[in-house]
Amino acid sequence: MIGEPVLVMLVEDNADHAELVIRTLQDHHIANTIKHFSDGQAALDYLLRRGEYEDPVVSPYPHMILLDLRLPRVDGLEVLRIIKEQEALKNIPVIILTTSEAEKDVARAYDNHVNSYLVKPVGFDEFSKLMQDLGFYWLGWNTHPRI
Repeated sequence: MIGEPVLVMLVEDNADHAELVIRTLQDHHIANTIKHFSDGQAALDYLLRRGEYEDPVVSPYPHMILLDLRLPRVDGLEVLRIIKEQEALKNIPVIILTTSEAEKDVARAYDNHVNSYLVKPVGFDEFSKLMQDLGFYWLGWNTHPRI
C-alpha cells in the first residue's frame, strides 16, 4: 500500500472514544481518510453499498476496520459476521477495539473470524501507543491481498 491513500473505517458509538481514535490516527499519520460510523447499520450500509453509499467511487472499501462491540442498531459481532461472509469484504482486516475483556466476547469474535481483538487501554499514552502500533502493523508491515 506504499503511496496508496489509506482509508480506515471506525465503527464506534462513544463520541469521546471516536475522537481519541481519530486524533491518534491523524497525529501518527496512519490514515489519509477515516470514515466514522456511530452505529452498526450505517457501517453495513456503507460496506454493502446500500442507499447513499452505492457508488464505489464515492464509497471505496476501507483498508482496515476498527469495530466496537456494543453498537446501536446492529451489534458489532453481527457486523463482523456479515463482513466475513461477504466475498468482497472478507479479506479486509477487522480489529475489534472495545472495553470488554469478557472471554465470551473474545471467543465469539474469533468464532466470527476477527483478525485481532484489542481492549482499549485506560490511559491516553497507552492508547496512543496502541493505535500507533496497530496502524503500523496492519497498514504498513502486514502483507495482505489487495481489496
